[in-house]
Amino acid sequence: MPYLNTTSEIQKLVAEYTNAPTLWIDTEVADYKSRRPRLSLIQVLDDPLDMTGDRVYLLDVLDQPNVVANFVEQIMVNPSIEKVFHNANYDVKFLGNKQAKNITCTLEIAKKIPYYLLPLPNYQLQTLATLLCNFNNINKQEQQSDWGKRPLTEEQIDYAYLDCIYLAQVHLQLLELQLKVNPDPATEDLIALGTRYTQLEQQWKLLQSEFEHLQERVKKAMQAQNLSETSYCKLTGYERKTVKVAFAELAKLAETQGINLDFPITLTQKLQKDLGNNLEQLSVEIDATTAWRLTPKNQESDVEDE
Repeated sequence: MPYLNTTSEIQKLVAEYTNAPTLWIDTEVADYKSRRPRLSLIQVLDDPLDMTGDRVYLLDVLDQPNVVANFVEQIMVNPSIEKVFHNANYDVKFLGNKQAKNITCTLEIAKKIPYYLLPLPNYQLQTLATLLCNFNNINKQEQQSDWGKRPLTEEQIDYAYLDCIYLAQVHLQLLELQLKVNPDPATEDLIALGTRYTQLEQQWKLLQSEFEHLQERVKKAMQAQNLSETSYCKLTGYERKTVKVAFAELAKLAETQGINLDFPITLTQKLQKDLGNNLEQLSVEIDATTAWRLTPKNQESDVEDE
């Protein structure tokens, strides 16, 4: 975990990083709760298989705007280098913001993976590293420490370089999960998919039926017992209001008051039927889309039997 704090050392390393296909990057920010947060450290890893920390470089950029600007110019805006962050929106604010190109965010990847494949209580890096990569006893206390003070403590330095290792390992695991989420449709095993689909469909019907029944019972019981909250849920009442007016009355008002009501109206099937041949006198716009519905064969046969 080499620690660099001079302009020449950092710029030399940044020049080497311009040839890297992928970099795993984290940052530490001083005064992050204030109106003027300051970038303190940029941690960079170029080898995701390194578990020793030897390939994690800590770049001390506190109050060195020229060094940060060089990093942004050489690395962040370079579209040929993939930059991997966790919660990239936060880090990138300090590293080029909207100028940054080719950014990968492990937080966003994790959120797109279905819950049944990634059943997590949250998407924090610590949680992902623990449950996906079996990193235990992760200490996040240093995250709240004073990153504007120099010299940094050994605990801060250990924390900073470990986050890059966690990030890279989480990224690799998420990429494997992505393959399960987005396999090639042309090579999917439809027999295996159909079997699993049928199993889950029956289970889902039973669970949904029981869940909806229990939900109604809980609501009625809480209302009857005058409870607004239990140990597992809250009961909230709200009033729905629907404002309706006769169309002819609205049109008359618009005409007399000079109100512009020139906007498209979706014609329901009933309206189209009521208009009949008069529909041909209107300048209609038709948006056609194709919707796909998956229907179990047993339901089709039930309909045919009826």
